Amino acid sequence: MKILVIRLSSLGDIVLTLPVLKNIKLNKPESEIYYLTKKQFAPIVRKNKYVHYVFEFSSLIEMIGILKKYDFDYIIDLHSNLRSFIFKLFLKGKKISYKKDSLYRKLFVNFRIISPKLEKNVVEKYLKTIEEIGFKIIDKKIDAAGIDFSPLKIEDKIKEKRLLVIQTAFLGDLMLTLPIFKKIKNEIKNSYLAVIARKDIGETLKNVVEIDEIIYDDKKNSYFKEFFRLIKKVKALKFDAAIIAHRSLRSALIAYFSDIKIRIGFDIKPVSLFYTHRIPFKWLIPEVERNLSLLDPLLKENSVEFPHINPPYSQKFADVIKIKPLILINPSSVWETKKWLDYKFAKLIERINSKYRVKPVIIGSKKERDVAENIEKMSDMKCINLAGETTLFDLMWIIKNSTLLITNDSGPMHIATAFGVGVVAIFGPTTRELGFFPYSDKAIVVEKELSCRPCRLHGSKNCPRGHFLCMKLISVNDIMKAVEKILKYNNE
Repeated sequence: MKILVIRLSSLGDIVLTLPVLKNIKLNKPESEIYYLTKKQFAPIVRKNKYVHYVFEFSSLIEMIGILKKYDFDYIIDLHSNLRSFIFKLFLKGKKISYKKDSLYRKLFVNFRIISPKLEKNVVEKYLKTIEEIGFKIIDKKIDAAGIDFSPLKIEDKIKEKRLLVIQTAFLGDLMLTLPIFKKIKNEIKNSYLAVIARKDIGETLKNVVEIDEIIYDDKKNSYFKEFFRLIKKVKALKFDAAIIAHRSLRSALIAYFSDIKIRIGFDIKPVSLFYTHRIPFKWLIPEVERNLSLLDPLLKENSVEFPHINPPYSQKFADVIKIKPLILINPSSVWETKKWLDYKFAKLIERINSKYRVKPVIIGSKKERDVAENIEKMSDMKCINLAGETTLFDLMWIIKNSTLLITNDSGPMHIATAFGVGVVAIFGPTTRELGFFPYSDKAIVVEKELSCRPCRLHGSKNCPRGHFLCMKLISVNDIMKAVEKILKYNNE
């Protein structure tokens, strides 16, 4: 019996089809499973022991010609788009497609109309597809079919010496993994510690003495090519254990295909299918503490302590740090809904300038220069605009030597926290329960209690409700009160 499974993309969806392959084989051990997917995903599918052959999708017409040479008994379409429909149109054999329930998803997103169909996991829908053509679902457990994921026992909790931490998310996320490095080096003597971080922000770790090697991930410019390059490099380094702080399937697969014996990450499906040790993902605790829980299989006790970071001296901005008090303003964010309003930042600058007789310093990247210039003009030039003028090291050095950072929920907030600098953090769409509040007793979070918060895990391009009250209701007076409180505390 020959069976063709179609799932062209993406990485996560392909992984979710693996239980289907397992159940086909449990029903028909003699069957040959053929799998059609895009070229970049083919190496991953080939790793599955149940797959007889993988077709790499090229052009539609060429692929139809190739597939027509095979006499398939079943064609199982787990993609259900126009392209997979055309394949089925030209191929012989019994055909079945998985039901996406796209209409119900759109009704929920746009009108909050809930349907029981939305309660089913995608894996359950995939399995339902083969059930409809007579295959019994023998094993409903969502595992990666054909791969052994039984937890490994670590008899001596601190015997692992070559350790890898993977965190390829944003700058703030990287800062929140810093206590992991400190704890490992304190507890596991003579260990070798490496970290995989994004190329554009990994430089921030160069002066963290606890880190022996930084492996740069240039996924921004070469996602799949870099994925396979990293696997080759990491495999050659022969790590004993990987701590995967980044909750992404790509990071999990890098650790898995690099043949790292112990792989520790949060128990979030389908990502956790590739771990040997799964740590419960707990809400309602700070992200720093959540990250440290990843060390539970290796260490007996965990406590939060940030490592010492010593960014290099910056002659270019030597005069800036002479300003006392040095008040920094970070008005931007990756997410639009995390940004307090520009005109309010301008009014705040005027208030600070009037009360403390200093010019606050605006920080930010080149991409954020326009926002900074707009605020600078509205404040009647009563600030110093460094947005786009600093390197990452310059930024860290300035933050370390500052008195206070006023910021939206973004990376510089966590840098300031790591340095023990006072922080006034402005929070809109996100809340404390998500775990990303500044982890410091020198920080004050300014927010408004609204029933619609949180509306997103990270943020979004526009307010889902259309009113943006979470930011509009935060006044300049609210921020000034927090500023005055921290500066008064610093002077005592």
